[in-house]
Formats: sequence, C-alpha cells, structure tokens
Amino acid sequence: MVFEAIGLRKEYQGAVALHGLDLQIDAGDVFCLLGANGAGKTTTIQLFLGFIEPTAGSARVLGHDMTRESVAARAGLAYIPENVMLYPHLTGLENLTFFTRLAGRDPGAQALRTILEEAGLQAAAIDRPVNTYSKGMRQKVGVAMAVAKEARALLLDEPTSGLDPRASNEFSRLLTRLRDQGVAILMATHDLFRAQEVGTRVGIMKHGQLVACRSTAELTPAELERIYLEHMHD
Repeated sequence: MVFEAIGLRKEYQGAVALHGLDLQIDAGDVFCLLGANGAGKTTTIQLFLGFIEPTAGSARVLGHDMTRESVAARAGLAYIPENVMLYPHLTGLENLTFFTRLAGRDPGAQALRTILEEAGLQAAAIDRPVNTYSKGMRQKVGVAMAVAKEARALLLDEPTSGLDPRASNEFSRLLTRLRDQGVAILMATHDLFRAQEVGTRVGIMKHGQLVACRSTAELTPAELERIYLEHMHD
C-alpha cells in the first residue's frame, strides 16, 4: 500500500470539503481523480502532501501517517503541481542538482544529466536557464526530480493543464514509464482522455465525495465521458 485514505475528512469553518474518503493505491497503480472545480480533488492532494491537516481520519503514504509521521511519509514522496516552480536563472541541471541535494541525495552531475534526458529534456536544453523553457520542459524537470529522489509515491495536480497536445502526450508517456517501474501515482485532472490513457483506475469526485471508481481497462474513452457527464448532471 503506497497511498491510503482512511475516513479522510476536511472541513473549513463548518463547510465540508471532503467527506470521509476511503482510498487505497498500490505500487504501479495510477489513480486519476476527476471532477469539477471544488469537487475535493485538490483538497485530497493537499492532505496527502501534509499541506493541510484533516478534520478527521488519516492520509497515509508508504505506511506513514502524514500528520504524525510527516518526515517519514515525505521521504519517498514527490509532487508535481500544475506549474513546477524552479529557479529561473539556473539551468535545468542546476535546478535538479539543487533540489536533489535538498532531498539528501547526490548521484552526481552525469547521472542527473542522464535522468533529465530520460525524462525527455533535449540535451541542448539541459544547460540553458529555465526561464527559456516552455511549460512542458519544466514539467519534465519535475519528473526528473521524482526520479532522482527515487520516489515511490507521486502526487500530481492538473499536470497537463495548459500543455499543447504533443507535450501532453510526452508527459503521459513519462507517467506510463514511472507506473511500469512500480511508482504509485495519484493525479487530479480534468483531462478525461489522458486519465483513460495513462490511468489504471479513475475516480469521480463530486461535492467532496468519491461517487464512482472504475478500472480504465473496463472503459472506452466514450464510456468514461458518458459516466463522468452523468455524475456531473445529477
């Protein structure tokens, strides 16, 4: 078990953002959370990151409770937000070196350069300042950070938002590679097509509740869209 939510609940001044979520995500599982804005997707991600504390229940990462054992829980965890924040005047390699050392690892410049190339960053871009990168290139540096950290758990919040179709496709291939290496991935997204393509399971959230959970192997893209729209119109 890599990610586990047990009766996870979050309230803000009496308003319930998440109603007693129960969820389990194993190694090699890509669970895609779908839903409208305000459905509870980002709240779920933030609880697993330890950015906020639950009102009740627990969020566990690699067997560690995020509230009580946050250091141990974060040791094997990586996070890629919608916009990966990097130091703009440092190169891709310098950013990766800095954040990898911050995580307590130092595999060396050549190993990190190889990781960046395997994450899809062109060799010519590795030594360029990040302020010359497209959003898709910055996302690849984010993936490289997860690989360099040897993360076993990966959280993503709308990672393909704003990417062009080619960059989105490349990002999906990177996630598939991580999935095949046994990384557990929890991704909040609005992209039904990518969720069906890269995910092993999809969950639909509405008003802070998980209202549907299906294996993508059982669904065509058209069926997933139909189920999603049915729940959105209820």
